[in-house]
Amino acid sequence: MDEFLNAALGFPAVIFGAALVVVVCFWMLVLAGAADQHSFDSDLDPGTVGFGGVTVTVSVSLLVVVAWFGSLTGTVLLHQVPATGALRAVLAIAVLAGSLFLAWGTVRLLAHLFRRYFPAEPPPSRKDFVGRVCTVRTGSVSASFGQAEVASADGSTAIVQVRQAPRAALLAEPHAEELLVSGSTGLLYAYDEEGEFFWVSPYDAALDPGPKAKPGGLPENLNG
Repeated sequence: MDEFLNAALGFPAVIFGAALVVVVCFWMLVLAGAADQHSFDSDLDPGTVGFGGVTVTVSVSLLVVVAWFGSLTGTVLLHQVPATGALRAVLAIAVLAGSLFLAWGTVRLLAHLFRRYFPAEPPPSRKDFVGRVCTVRTGSVSASFGQAEVASADGSTAIVQVRQAPRAALLAEPHAEELLVSGSTGLLYAYDEEGEFFWVSPYDAALDPGPKAKPGGLPENLNG
């Protein structure tokens, strides 16, 4: 036990030991809900050092744990070497450098395995809105103008540019293109990448094959 304490409090293990205490305190705050494990992702990029695919907090935590274990083992072995003075200092610095290199290589390997077996989800795209129902927010929607509000899969909303294809020539209805007005419900059925807008058509909730909700908030087929 004394040998372990001497190694843990000796150089260079004490450096990573202090960092380990900080890491443990941080994850305790995360478990208590007082901190966010993604709080440093916007400030640091783990991909610059080969840790891409793993969050910054997880990467740094693993780095500290492995470096501490490596430095502790190296310090224990160093205490058994009959070296003093400058030679001992050089060996201690070598243990420090070796621990960092071991930690970097281990975390990089783990990140590679993580990316291999748990590939990252594709980044969100405007095309994800295709097939979703929207609500018109401008006075009307035409072939050259219109905006609508649409909800994404995570519940957030966005205002997108929408256009309605002219249908008067096809349906012989002079005002068919004005069917979508403010508050109307539409269906985004295609995205024009060049114009950066969605093609929208009128949407009737009565045609939705899903269960209909009654004023009480429950679908018909669940109300008996």
